[in-house]
Amino acid sequence: MKNKNNFLSNLSTASSPNVFFFIGRSGCGKGTQAKKLVEDIQKADPERKLFYIETGDRFREFVSGDSHSSRIAKEIMERSEAQPPFLAIWLWSNFLISNFTGDEHLVFDGTPRTLTETKALDGAREFYNWSSPVVVHLKVSRAWAYDRLSGRGRKDDLRPGDIESRLDWFDRLVLPAIEYYQDNPNYRFLEINGEQSIEEVYQEILDSLSFVQKWQ
Repeated sequence: MKNKNNFLSNLSTASSPNVFFFIGRSGCGKGTQAKKLVEDIQKADPERKLFYIETGDRFREFVSGDSHSSRIAKEIMERSEAQPPFLAIWLWSNFLISNFTGDEHLVFDGTPRTLTETKALDGAREFYNWSSPVVVHLKVSRAWAYDRLSGRGRKDDLRPGDIESRLDWFDRLVLPAIEYYQDNPNYRFLEINGEQSIEEVYQEILDSLSFVQKWQ
């Protein structure tokens, strides 16, 4: 990748860690892109730890438990309804409070999912004094996302109406979060065309990161 080192080569000499939020419709590939960036950051800055916070997996692990809260969350999931924001906030805030020392790179995958969660994350930014977190919005159309979700065969995409419900959540709950970040001076907002090959999407992310780094 021609511009790969323009952004990554400076990580090991940076005085503070980088923070990334990957956000987009279900099926847009944010998990794939987040993991590619995680891998490259770890190679470029092996002396600094990185925490990869993937809320989808954490939710699935949580609802498999036998606590009262887990059972309620499982019932909500089985009805194909959106979980309340306080659960997502608890999942990542509890992790940060217990593990974050202030020196690790952070990559949030699929967070935030609501405006309430966005504002809670903004509070974390102020509390931890994160410098210009990067918001990577992988933009895809609803029709494109539907085709991807219907073709991947995941368990929570198989029941009639599940995919439509998840895409409705995005329009109703996640779009306000994205709008919160756009033109927000406290963040570097990257809108990436997600309707490309995996490598093309990733290259666009790296090119955009190199550009904003140049003009910081």
